[in-house]
Amino acid sequence: MNFITVLITFVAMEGATWLIHKYIMHGFLWILHRDHHDHSNEGFLEKNDYFFVIFALPTIALMYFGSLKDYNYLFYIGLGIMFYGMAYFFVHDIFIHQRFKFLSKTNNRYFLALRRAHKQHHKHLVKEEGECFGFLYVPLKYFKMFSNNEKT
Repeated sequence: MNFITVLITFVAMEGATWLIHKYIMHGFLWILHRDHHDHSNEGFLEKNDYFFVIFALPTIALMYFGSLKDYNYLFYIGLGIMFYGMAYFFVHDIFIHQRFKFLSKTNNRYFLALRRAHKQHHKHLVKEEGECFGFLYVPLKYFKMFSNNEKT
């Protein structure tokens, strides 16, 4: 049952991420997210990186309080969020944005489509008119852009 809780939480995080990204990051917290789009930051870190802390705090709290109660469901919900956050870091920060210069080449259609959808999101430098607010879900039209022989 604990594995199911982690899995359901991980999957549900995609919907939560879409909502948070569209309505909060591109809404009232655009001031923190803007430099991720317009690259106005100086140095390695962005204001957008504060979202790591913002999302980590409830995750840590869930895992902590869940561990106090014999590792109840709160712990496993926090674990699912943590795994989603780890996936986000590796796929978004390392693979897509190349904040660390490895994992740059792939022929995998899913990863090519994921990268293309993210590029479509970043073509908008303002908070309005965005698209592709999710993270791991890729609309079918981006898969169709790549045949088996094409590369980015």
